[in-house]
Amino acid sequence: MSKLSSEEKFVDVSDYGRPFARAFVNQIQHTRITPVQVTYLFGMSGLIAVYCILSGYYYAAGIFLIIKSILDAADGELARTKNRPSYTGRYLDSIFDIFLNFLFLGSVWHVTTSSFWLMLLAFISIQVQGTLYNYYYVILRHNTDGGERTSKIIENERPKAFPTESQSMVDFLFDTYNMLYGVFDKLIFKLDKNANDAPVFPKWFMSMISIYGLGFQLLLISVLLSTGLVEYIIPFFIGYNVFLIVFIGIRKLFLK
Repeated sequence: MSKLSSEEKFVDVSDYGRPFARAFVNQIQHTRITPVQVTYLFGMSGLIAVYCILSGYYYAAGIFLIIKSILDAADGELARTKNRPSYTGRYLDSIFDIFLNFLFLGSVWHVTTSSFWLMLLAFISIQVQGTLYNYYYVILRHNTDGGERTSKIIENERPKAFPTESQSMVDFLFDTYNMLYGVFDKLIFKLDKNANDAPVFPKWFMSMISIYGLGFQLLLISVLLSTGLVEYIIPFFIGYNVFLIVFIGIRKLFLK
């Protein structure tokens, strides 16, 4: 089972790790390894990348960022392969992502001459960019036949846990998710609150938006680290906000 039907799939540049994730899942799908355990693995990979940045091993850090992206795709892939959807995994994945994003940029700030406030602005920028991509992607999945619906367009009510998970854990993770992501979700919804009423987004539009996907963001960080351009990471992601206006403008003007 995929997030989208084969007819609606688009070229997602942030999902470059999917073939490697599927190959990994093919090796472990008949074992006792769970999707949540794979989520813990991508968290560990992210922490190793942070350590490498702080230690000046920028090339190694870039490799572990790519591994993190692959494992980030693998946990959901494993859940769909085993037909075991999980709100626990869905929220835990996002919670790990936001903490790791802060640590990635915090470690870059530590080894460069950037100010703390610019680092914080870059972190907010990455979160807003990623939220825009996820907002449009979730809308697409909800508005097409065969789309995965574990993620919600607006996370405004606690979901009922699946039989394989604890309701109390789902409630805790839901509350934590909203505490961390609520402001970003509300901001993007305010900027384009009528997006859900638009026709199904065309593939070219979703491919453009996918440059804001976390996988592609981490790929850009990896490239900048590996090429010795670590000083440019924080200002780059602040400037990267320019596409927010472009993408929302295209949606409002041409896809309504």
